[in-house]
Amino acid sequence: MPNGEHPSSFFLRRASDRPRPRLRRGVYILPSLFTLGNMFCGYACIVYSIGQQFETAAPFIGFAIVLDMLDGRIARMTGTATPFGVELDSLADIISFGIAPAILSFSWGLQPLGRLGWAAGFMFVTAAALRLARFNIQSGSGGDKRYFVGRPSPAAAAVPAATVFVYPYPWVQYDFREALPALAMVLVPAVLMVSTIRFRSFKNIDTEARRPSRVLLLVAFGYMLIITLHRYVLVMMAYTYLLSAFVEMAVTRFRHRGGRQTPAAPGPRPV
Repeated sequence: MPNGEHPSSFFLRRASDRPRPRLRRGVYILPSLFTLGNMFCGYACIVYSIGQQFETAAPFIGFAIVLDMLDGRIARMTGTATPFGVELDSLADIISFGIAPAILSFSWGLQPLGRLGWAAGFMFVTAAALRLARFNIQSGSGGDKRYFVGRPSPAAAAVPAATVFVYPYPWVQYDFREALPALAMVLVPAVLMVSTIRFRSFKNIDTEARRPSRVLLLVAFGYMLIITLHRYVLVMMAYTYLLSAFVEMAVTRFRHRGGRQTPAAPGPRPV
């Protein structure tokens, strides 16, 4: 019993005043383990891309996207988010969503372009680094959580990964003109990453809606499509999200124009 403390106050102490149970040390490294898994997937994609094993290399970027989504959520759920984890996550994202997609794209379809293919791959890596640096700065400044400013690097990496996964064979062999679609596949997501176009974040989806059974049914339907038609569904998701920002911009402008009402003509003066 502490000195000067009344005996009754010990028993009347509030539950909030009691010491909270400490988390085990192993819990603090749990999010970092998922981040290391993300980094490993990027490394594996690079190794298999160099060996021209595209069907094995491309899915590793998809696995990295899933692990990147989990490490942040687990850190927030367990209260173990640290500055060290944030920096480690950014470094892992550079490998998995910057270097790995660039090497995958170069080995798959940019080689016939020579130095232009090198430059396109490096531009993708640079855009991913700039996107992650800007996100780290803006994440603590508030803002609209419903949108990302610029295309997120995992979603940008999903475009070449899903494309190669659908067609896991060398795109071209010698003709550089046939490599132009591969060039667009790399440059368009790179430009969108450093742009100020807003993309939906989907972080504010309320699963506790009035009818959560519909949300669960849609999620189950999505799982079924990915399992049965995974190649085509994944590439459709990647390109649909790429176009979604432009569709939303067009709809917003159309609504603003429709909301502008022309002033009504003055009626006759009362006699």
